[in-house]
Amino acid sequence: MQLQDILFSQGFGTRRVCAGLVQQGHVRVNGEPVDDAAAEFEADGDLVFTVQGQDWSYHPKAYLMLNKPAGTECSQKPSAYPSIYTLLPAPLRQRPQKGGTTGVQAIGRLDQDTTGMLLLTDDGPFIHRMNSPRHHVPKVYEVGTRHPVDARQVERLLAGVVLDDDPRPVRAAACEATGECALRLTLTEGKYHQVKRMVAAVGNRVETLHRSRIGGLALPPDLAPGQWRWLTQDEMAALRDPS
Repeated sequence: MQLQDILFSQGFGTRRVCAGLVQQGHVRVNGEPVDDAAAEFEADGDLVFTVQGQDWSYHPKAYLMLNKPAGTECSQKPSAYPSIYTLLPAPLRQRPQKGGTTGVQAIGRLDQDTTGMLLLTDDGPFIHRMNSPRHHVPKVYEVGTRHPVDARQVERLLAGVVLDDDPRPVRAAACEATGECALRLTLTEGKYHQVKRMVAAVGNRVETLHRSRIGGLALPPDLAPGQWRWLTQDEMAALRDPS
């Protein structure tokens, strides 16, 4: 694969821009300078290159984890708060996709005041699989409540509550009190403001909300709010098999 095409696929600009970066001496491959934009390289995970001092490794598809901070929106065009996409480097926001779209997309959204694990990718089928209710991917939330949590509230959340937009009860896959005003809630579907609405339906109110796990993958303690990283192969396996 030509170097200019590799850079283009990774989001470093149009093919013309990528060719210019190479020809102007801004690119190193495996530590060596390269000035031929048409130079051929094996496009695999062992390919490491540097563009204008920025180290990068080749990924045919991007699979990322982001620890979403409070006060950010999961939107490309935010209305009141900064976008989570500003936390990512430009190449991830510019990766070309089929249909003319660019950049990675968040798999599901979190409210601006909700923190915790977000997954992002440019793999459309993977987004569909993770979002589809048919696959029942569990998502775990740590909930801080305004009022004390009692056993009756936990029982009702497990039994199912009716929300105002659907007559069918919505049930938590798992629920436990983790403190006087705290509970851990596991859901396998993603309705609008679902956690907040379910907690309100049992007579309480969400004060803080943090997503700590998706599938078999937990948010690592060393990933600070606002930080992101690539998912490993083991982490991808944990997402596919949540057991």
